[in-house]
Amino acid sequence: MAGLKYLLDTNVLSEPSRPHPDAGVRLRLRAHRHEVCAAVPILHEMEYGLARMPVGARKRQLTRYLEQVLRHPLPILPYDLEAARWHAEERARLTARGRTPPYVDGQIAAIAATNDLTLVTRNTRDFGDYDNLRLEDWFGPPGTTVPDG
Repeated sequence: MAGLKYLLDTNVLSEPSRPHPDAGVRLRLRAHRHEVCAAVPILHEMEYGLARMPVGARKRQLTRYLEQVLRHPLPILPYDLEAARWHAEERARLTARGRTPPYVDGQIAAIAATNDLTLVTRNTRDFGDYDNLRLEDWFGPPGTTVPDG
């Protein structure tokens, strides 16, 4: 999609809903608001987290936040055939090396890689074994991003 540069991982997309969100994330989200997107597996992680939460004020607040995210003109990318093939190749390569990253992380990495996007995540170690995947960590003060992976 034209103009998109960043795929937001679950921890970045959900950060503004926290009681005290990270200032670096908020700043970068504002600065790059027209260049960011999410993906279906990330929304699954958020919905799954909500489904597991007990009924209460926090669950209601997070449900409202997710509804706002979905109403916002934030592009939501699919896990398509190209991503599935990339994921299968990387999963086979990593398994042969004795590494078994979580399946959903592979889906997220595949969507970023096949759409030529930088994956923005706090969990850069979780994605560090994937080939040709650019990573950035927006948590903390500006200038502390992780270079291309």
